[in-house]
Amino acid sequence: MERPELSIAVQRAPDEVVFHLAGEIDVLTVTRLSTMVNDELADPPARIVLDLAGVTFCDSQGLGTLVVLSRKAQHARAVLSLANVGDFLLRVLDITGLRSALMISSAQQPLP
Repeated sequence: MERPELSIAVQRAPDEVVFHLAGEIDVLTVTRLSTMVNDELADPPARIVLDLAGVTFCDSQGLGTLVVLSRKAQHARAVLSLANVGDFLLRVLDITGLRSALMISSAQQPLP
């Protein structure tokens, strides 16, 4: 079985950092995502966006990590939002009751 991969591209602007994610957010990839977001929270921008357009899978560990990162951002006085969330992941968030725990952007604002 192939090891799932998660590609993370980072785009920075003065008040915002966007993480463009592609692949799977799961038990094997959440540590890397958490580390990268936590690094940004050391000196947080006003907003951190996780662009999920390329995400093909998210397990329970991934869902939990998204909630934890959102709370950490709040404590750092930053906003963490999810953009380009697919229908499947929205359904999973609804079923698990986690949708209300996360900020979901309806449309991604392009960076200048």
